[in-house]
Amino acid sequence: MFNIKDKIAIITGGNSGIGRAIVNVFLEAGAMVHVLDINRPSEDPGLLPDLIDHDCDVSDSSEVNDTIQEIANAHPIDILVNNAGIAHVGNVENTSDEDFDKIVDVNIRGVFNCSRACIPHMKERGGVILNMASIAGAVGINDRFVYSMSKGAVLAMTYSMAKDYVGHGIRCNSISPARIHTPFVDAFIKKNYPGQESEVFSRLSATQPIGRMGSPSEVAHLALYLCSDEAAFITGTDFPIDGGFIKLNGE
Repeated sequence: MFNIKDKIAIITGGNSGIGRAIVNVFLEAGAMVHVLDINRPSEDPGLLPDLIDHDCDVSDSSEVNDTIQEIANAHPIDILVNNAGIAHVGNVENTSDEDFDKIVDVNIRGVFNCSRACIPHMKERGGVILNMASIAGAVGINDRFVYSMSKGAVLAMTYSMAKDYVGHGIRCNSISPARIHTPFVDAFIKKNYPGQESEVFSRLSATQPIGRMGSPSEVAHLALYLCSDEAAFITGTDFPIDGGFIKLNGE
């Protein structure tokens, strides 16, 4: 239904969680997918000729430039999904310089590096950039100071790039998930709340008015639509996928 057949898509952080779900959905929809990630897939993908994995640190501009150029030398770039990101728990007082810099390097500089490298290759024929933001960038969440700051920056970059490059046929949007049930969530709960996993999972799930966490597949299918030809009239917009978190909490 959503047309990305034979499109060339670059997905950062595509070897786990939401990123891996996006990779799988895009492959099913007929795209050729290049994954940029410093982590190896948790499962052996087998022989997938339409999936090419690149060991690339998105916070390193030289690595990004070299990798994107290598891809562009082989074929046009149609889609960039800036999904790579890391989380942090803490408020402004207990956020260290090192943690602050690490979040900025991956969550902000990573989007900057990859977008800057891809846009010149898209300007002649158009393309799509989709950034992974978060509800944390739009509303306050306890103990997520630097993470929220970084996702607010992703929103601002989305709007700015959409305005700057709409005349070149480049669309730029973002997705803002609430809590999504990924292996990261399970590992976080197990590490910080040993023996209370079930209780904490239920409590976190209940923060979405719909009563559960989202699934990576649900985010991936929204990403598919926004990167498809059917979404050709959409740019400069953020799409919350949050189980009602932003609009329904507190009402």
